Order: sequence, then C-alpha cells, then structure tokens
Amino acid sequence: MIRKMIYITNAVEGFHRQIRKVTKNKSVFPNDMSVLKLIYLALNNISKKWTMPVNNWAMTAQQLRIKS
Repeated sequence: MIRKMIYITNAVEGFHRQIRKVTKNKSVFPNDMSVLKLIYLALNNISKKWTMPVNNWAMTAQQLRIKS
C-alpha cells in the first residue's frame, strides 16, 4: 500500500511541477480566465506525454474538474 501511495504522490508532484513551470513564466495574468486557459493548454500537453496509466483516473479527473 505504501509503494502505491508513493507512486501516486510522485505522479501528482510531477503534474504540479509541470503546471508550475508553465505558470511561473508569467508573473501577472490579465484575468482569471487567462490562467485557466493556460492551465488547460498545459494539461493537454502533459496528457499527450503521459505514458503511465493511473488507476481510477476517470473518477480522479471528475473530482479535479473546476466547477463553474
């Protein structure tokens, strides 16, 4: 169980690192929508490079969706 948690934690940390890398380049955003668009585009690029399947990803993605 601990090994599984470590793998999940590493994947989440890697995801956050890639999002930070994209948002760090720009210090000020004109509005909230511009940040959301940038993160959306980064997420698309990250998902194209993703090679390791994540267990229960559909449920996890649903919980992470931004609710408007």
